[in-house]
Amino acid sequence: MRIISAYFIILVLAVFTFAQNEQAPVTEKQFEYKDWSYKNISGEGETNLRKFTAGKKLVMIVYWAPWCPNWRHDVAFVQQLHEKYAKDGLAVIGVAEYDPVDSMKRHIDFYKLTFPNVYEADNRAQREKSDHFEGRKAAGDTRRWGTPWYVFLEPEKLEQKGKTLATTVNVVNGELIKDEAETFIREKLGLVKKADNEQARSKAGIEACDPESGRLALQKPAN
Repeated sequence: MRIISAYFIILVLAVFTFAQNEQAPVTEKQFEYKDWSYKNISGEGETNLRKFTAGKKLVMIVYWAPWCPNWRHDVAFVQQLHEKYAKDGLAVIGVAEYDPVDSMKRHIDFYKLTFPNVYEADNRAQREKSDHFEGRKAAGDTRRWGTPWYVFLEPEKLEQKGKTLATTVNVVNGELIKDEAETFIREKLGLVKKADNEQARSKAGIEACDPESGRLALQKPAN
């Protein structure tokens, strides 16, 4: 019994370590990022992205799944960015994927997320039919499930009409590199010089965030 318990602990730790090895830099990509309107997880109406961007300096869209340990590695940091920079013009919005809405709600409540969240797909069978999948593929993301995935939009540079919002988009095909991502955000908000951001950039490998690789218990973010 002790041997089985020890093996289980080692397995969980291995999965957690592997899952955190998805960090990727903010990279400019050429592809069509299209406008969308998704239902709010709260159950109250829906949010249109073009309207959401109005009056903002920078919009960070983060695609996440409740079961994904890689997203759980980023969740507290994303909440901190929202709290720290909303007053400076940053708007964070989450797009939940591939799980029932009740699971999404529990996840939001558990991590005390205060930025708005919508959902696109509420089951895993929709993966290859989702806009999330198509967008990631166009942006060169080779991961199977691809959460978290980040898209940064600068509202003043968006197309004014039509379905396409932008054809040049900054994305993160993996977890955020914290220092680099925050410096990028500060630059776009006019809080830091571009030269400082270039010094902070680094590269990291990309691994798959696959729900079949193992499940982890929810972990509360650090205070």
